[in-house]
Amino acid sequence: MVAGLEEGVSSSSHVGPVPFKDLAVVHDEEDGQDMFSPLEDDQHAGIISALPQGNQFMGLRQYQGVWMHHRTVSAAIKFQRRFTPRPSGGGGDVLLATPPKCGTTWVKALSFATMARAAYPPSGGDHPLLRLNPHECVPSMEGLFGAGREAQLEVLPSPRLMHTHMHHALLPPSLAHNPDCKIVYVCREPKDMMVSLWHFTKAIVTTAGRTYPFSDTLQWTCEGKSPYGPFWDHLLGYWRASKATPERVLFLKYEEMLADQVGTIRELARFLGVPFTAAEEAAGLPLDIAKLCSIDTMRSLDANKTGKSGQFFKFPNESFFRKGVVGDWVNHMTPEMARDVDAIVEEKLRGSGLTFTIQIEFRRSWTLHTNQLSKIAVKKETFVI
Repeated sequence: MVAGLEEGVSSSSHVGPVPFKDLAVVHDEEDGQDMFSPLEDDQHAGIISALPQGNQFMGLRQYQGVWMHHRTVSAAIKFQRRFTPRPSGGGGDVLLATPPKCGTTWVKALSFATMARAAYPPSGGDHPLLRLNPHECVPSMEGLFGAGREAQLEVLPSPRLMHTHMHHALLPPSLAHNPDCKIVYVCREPKDMMVSLWHFTKAIVTTAGRTYPFSDTLQWTCEGKSPYGPFWDHLLGYWRASKATPERVLFLKYEEMLADQVGTIRELARFLGVPFTAAEEAAGLPLDIAKLCSIDTMRSLDANKTGKSGQFFKFPNESFFRKGVVGDWVNHMTPEMARDVDAIVEEKLRGSGLTFTIQIEFRRSWTLHTNQLSKIAVKKETFVI
């Protein structure tokens, strides 16, 4: 460790996190099974069967205004009813929240590396992110509660670092309105989100011999019936919470994070109560974290080339790493498609103060120089999506 760093970090009461996979209880015959009573499962099945049904292709049901996979609905109910927060005296909780395909993998890596830098220097050759997928370091609430393994949260040191795709309105009140919990939210320009969601889903469903055109993702998202949709309700819930309690909810935009990676890491550290010391800044730790979490680094690792991650649904590790650039939608959408999406988003967000200025800049450039913009977007330094 660089001289002077240890003293600066150790002066904080900060302890965690450590990789979740290294601490999780291993179940043998019970692996993957639900630990809750058959009666409760029957009750959930009755609730789910009565819910409005979305497109059958994705198995979606509408629960409390949100479209989710039918298995995720059961996980959401358990999460709402059974989550127990950790008080500030015990270190509190940190919840990362994202809509699907809006920087989940990246913010997990950045947050873990930033919070755990005292125990795991980002330039160290034995850093957990060099051997584990970020999803193995930071657990999913839907995954744990869906599999009946939320007791594993108790083994995490404080502050616990967790993730969810749930809307703010669906979070347990003990978490959403808890002064001892901090929430980091990352959103993404809607058109790029749609493209990323399509590629991710297509890679999975095509293995089952199905076809999945981009127009389907476009239509379902615009109708509000994509996974964890409506997308704009997801955005607005956390946006309004960040305005009401900025000390507890940090609202980040993927595009702005890419534009200033080191600045984002500093902001994360400050918000989470572990700001970089002068010695850490002099040693270049924020930049080291940015390099460690870059898509070029993470995509090259064996841990992210093979295997699967997830406590509930299992996804190929390689599926979490594609381009991670801004503006890839120009390669998938016609001008008419882009205008339609922009109009819907503008209408849904009107009056909230939340905007995506990047879409205006890109649309102007794209109209005049489509090919040039594509080249510029690909040449940008890329990070995990």
